[in-house]
Amino acid sequence: MTALPSPEPSHDCPLCPRLHDFIAGWRVREPGWFNAPVPTFLPPEGEGSVRLLIVGLAPGLRGANRTGRPFTGDYAGDLLYGTLIAQGLARGEFKARPDDGLELIATAITNAVRCVPPENKPVGAEIATCRTFLKPTIARFPNLRAILTLGSIAHQSTVRTLGGRVAALPFRHGGRQEAGGITLFSSYHCSRYNTNTGVLTEEMFVNVFREIAAFLKN
Repeated sequence: MTALPSPEPSHDCPLCPRLHDFIAGWRVREPGWFNAPVPTFLPPEGEGSVRLLIVGLAPGLRGANRTGRPFTGDYAGDLLYGTLIAQGLARGEFKARPDDGLELIATAITNAVRCVPPENKPVGAEIATCRTFLKPTIARFPNLRAILTLGSIAHQSTVRTLGGRVAALPFRHGGRQEAGGITLFSSYHCSRYNTNTGVLTEEMFVNVFREIAAFLKN
């Protein structure tokens, strides 16, 4: 049986030249930042405890690219981690830094694209290339029951990773579908832009997590 590649890119991953060069420029400008592919955030109990995987789009420039932890350092993390704590999927206090002691419960968080893209917009080839890591990331969790995709790009990439057809499993907020033996939930991304424009309200976001929490309890 052919072994899957590593679920984590190397610190200096060269597979997407545009992203590699963009990060290299920020290493010069901000040498104290993480400035590398952001690894999956795991619960302390390990891979076997993970029943929910959350897939975002990509690290934010001054968020995860700066701190090295998904959704940490920008507004999206405030809403995401606050909701996870309220629904019993994380514990501790989120202080927007990787040493704040916050711990996930039965949950892991990753991104469809691991490196920060210019203007927060990865191109199609970069999304496809990073499925090299999304596929073994999903495979590393033997007890995974659900995946939550945040936004259409993360949703489409996850569907393709699971062997599904995007046309047959379209993105919609509050969606719940089956793909590759996994229950796939979907939500608008918890970005400041989406919440400021009213595309996503806190109530809409919380309702998705309530459904997921109830599903995981059954």
